[in-house]
Amino acid sequence: MIGSALPKTEPAPATRDLRTGEEFLRSLDDGRSVYFDGERVKNVAAHPAFAGAAKSSARLFDIAADPANRERMTIASPSGQPIWRAYQIPRTHEDLRAKRLASELWSEASFGLIGRSPDHVSGFFAGFAAVPEVFAEGGKAYAENVVSFYEHLRDNHLWATYAIVPPQIDRSKPAHQQKDPTLYAGVVKETDGGIVISGAQQLASAGVYSDYLYLSCIHPLKPGDENYAFGVAIPLNAEGLRLYPRRPFAMQATNTFDHPLSSRFDESDCLVVLDNVVVPWERVFIYRNLQVCWNQWWKTPAHLYGNLQAQARYVTKLRFMIGLAKRINEMTGNDAVPPVMVQMGELAALVSIVETMLEAQEVKAQIDGNGVVWPSRQALYAVMALQSEINPRMVEIIRELSGAAMITLPSSVRDLESPETAADMERYMQSATAGARERIQLMRMAWDFIGSEFGNRSQQYEKFYGGASFLVKQNMFRAYDFDRATKLVDTALALPA
Repeated sequence: MIGSALPKTEPAPATRDLRTGEEFLRSLDDGRSVYFDGERVKNVAAHPAFAGAAKSSARLFDIAADPANRERMTIASPSGQPIWRAYQIPRTHEDLRAKRLASELWSEASFGLIGRSPDHVSGFFAGFAAVPEVFAEGGKAYAENVVSFYEHLRDNHLWATYAIVPPQIDRSKPAHQQKDPTLYAGVVKETDGGIVISGAQQLASAGVYSDYLYLSCIHPLKPGDENYAFGVAIPLNAEGLRLYPRRPFAMQATNTFDHPLSSRFDESDCLVVLDNVVVPWERVFIYRNLQVCWNQWWKTPAHLYGNLQAQARYVTKLRFMIGLAKRINEMTGNDAVPPVMVQMGELAALVSIVETMLEAQEVKAQIDGNGVVWPSRQALYAVMALQSEINPRMVEIIRELSGAAMITLPSSVRDLESPETAADMERYMQSATAGARERIQLMRMAWDFIGSEFGNRSQQYEKFYGGASFLVKQNMFRAYDFDRATKLVDTALALPA
């Protein structure tokens, strides 16, 4: 193992002005290899499959760069230049709250529908840089590398995503026992200049829009899997790196009226294929080390920071969901009907649980010996453990509340515009409180959120957001204070007769 013999990395480049949406869109034309329908996409920002979400993502950069949002979205870097709060390493409870509020503002721009926004993996790198000694267990230079790269992302307002789960080929066998050693992303060669990686990894959501890919593994690895136990950063336009997005829903979105969400917020989940991709040593943070590969997630606050953002985003999405239900009830005249009020009360209770648990991560946060604030594991994993149950329950209630409203809509907005059909639309598609166009627009949005392919992907995303439910519940098992609970039992058993 090379360890401390690695060359020391250079300091991160000097900070620059906040990146704008226009700069972000231009940066996507960088030669990255994204494939759609068997052909390479020439420019992600211009392709109809990806352009809508690219524009929505560009808005995030503009929100952060807006002087009116300077205090909420940025802090000063060590050099005094503004950087995104997403890269802030919190030192106080107020710092942690400020990070969450910044994420909420960004999430509101997509109504919580872009899950892997720039403030997600940035939280992981802030967590890595907050406890670099975890990486130093594999060699001092690895810790220096991860801090240097964190500063590079931070000071240049860069968007990183990750692919940290092996493809579903044969889960009955560990990585090194697969029929082909390069099915899972792994090291195939080591050189003086770096390492070479081949294989595949998933699931790089928003990979088509990101600047960098963090490639590692969150699954438990076994002895013999050392070639798959690494952590590296790779630019998305690296030679040999290919992205294969699942079918983009925007291609079926013929207009924004009939497809208001899928036309704008499909972040595209991608399979990553690596064909002898060269990673220089300065971008290697973990190398053939099973323990460090595992510890990066659990012995740094990385998983907590990244998922604090994820829950802030999820709360926004749930608020949007209950807002849709309220508007549907108001439009149909059911808002004050007692059974409807009961169902809306249940929705409100579910949203409030997530909202309160999000704030509890801040209130119950702990400060370590180095002055770094760690969100509450118990509060985070409690709500994550219930996410796969809360989300479908809320969707089911909205389906009940809407009845046939979402499936008795006209074929498209053209029915509202055609002289042959417009009169019937205006007469029979109106509600007691709104005209036909307004009612149809709301119901189209509800269908796009719940019933369309885009909506169903969103439900699948939330179901497995933190991994399979048993994995998330194991995190909760490890985080809960069972000693306090069992001591109560022991005390009760010891009561005198």
